[in-house]
Amino acid sequence: MQTRRGFLRATGAAAAFSVLGAGAAAAAPPLVKAPPPGEDGDRLFQAGQFAAADAAYTRLLRRDPRDAHAWAQRGCIALLGNRFAAAGQYLNQAIVLRPADLLSKARLADCYVRQDDYAHAVPLLHAAGDPIGATLYSLVTGAPFQVRGAGSTRLPFLTLDPLPTVPVAVNGRAASFVLDTGATFGISPDVAAAAGIVPMRTVTVNHGNGPVRAYLSVVTELTLGDIRVRNFPVMWDDTPGQPDGVLGTTIFYHFRTTLDYAARTLRLSRDRLGAPSGGAPMWLAPDHFVVAQGSVGRSGPGLMLLDTAGAGLGIVLTPAQAAQAGVMPDYSRPGTYLGVPGYPCAATVTLGRATRQDVPGAVGPFLEPVQFGFRVLGTVSHEFVKPLSLTLDFATMMLSVRGGGPAPA
Repeated sequence: MQTRRGFLRATGAAAAFSVLGAGAAAAAPPLVKAPPPGEDGDRLFQAGQFAAADAAYTRLLRRDPRDAHAWAQRGCIALLGNRFAAAGQYLNQAIVLRPADLLSKARLADCYVRQDDYAHAVPLLHAAGDPIGATLYSLVTGAPFQVRGAGSTRLPFLTLDPLPTVPVAVNGRAASFVLDTGATFGISPDVAAAAGIVPMRTVTVNHGNGPVRAYLSVVTELTLGDIRVRNFPVMWDDTPGQPDGVLGTTIFYHFRTTLDYAARTLRLSRDRLGAPSGGAPMWLAPDHFVVAQGSVGRSGPGLMLLDTAGAGLGIVLTPAQAAQAGVMPDYSRPGTYLGVPGYPCAATVTLGRATRQDVPGAVGPFLEPVQFGFRVLGTVSHEFVKPLSLTLDFATMMLSVRGGGPAPA
């Protein structure tokens, strides 16, 4: 089961969980027949041109309604945009036509998880070859992710560097959690013990550095300022050096979330209406990765991955991404970045409608957290967003990036 990505390994954060199992890494079979010129949906999808790709797949289905790959890809595109009804319809059709399609089953499970419908997700996770994910979500009895309290709340940053943290309480026990758009939700073993969270299952996972023992259970209540979130699953392990925990996208997508780095405030709103104007489209790749349009150097426009927990870094590039962007790393200064050997760089970076110059970053053999199926130009992280305010609206799937409020003295 894909449970981690490089940024959290570097910060030592607690293990997070994913609904994507072993089947999610398997590539979908190719089209049985090549599409006509100009209607290559796969090429458009790989380039991140999702609307054009969806139109191309729609044309294919008009000619051949039994094209399982086209149905699967339309379902994936709908899921990227949190269009749950369409995603469910298209992915179900793909599975009917191709029952061995594990990737579509994993995506359909994610579609249900995002709606807090674990009863429908669990059998799909089993069918997709993800017994750990199925076990994790099956531990929750009753309605999951019950949100109580105020309509909105603000949590002050306790720290800004190396990464922002906010005060929370887990089952009534105070803790300090890192904010990270590249994570799900995680806790340390110390916080689990202090909060009385007893392991309900024990499993073996691999975060990339070998197998480790992990523990599955359920959080009774997470307090976020004036809001309480009750009854949701959690997974942790005994990796040393962890922070208290991580608040990631699986928490954020239940709210309209504003990460105001400039004002050092996290704002959560249960009211999905009235989002700030001037936003740009964003997408949520399974199961918790935020991508939005942007550019780096000479590359773009294209898709950028937003993963805010890269301490000391604003842009993270592979050598291929750096070459495409015309970004030259400083080979005279080798170092280690996010646990990987690499070289420092600086680049002009755009995310949504915000552009910053001379953004510090690194170039190295960084791996994608999962196989997205589409290309990203690079990964935007902490040093880019630190002077800004980001509002993520998961109802409208819009990302607003602004200059932020005044920083406290």
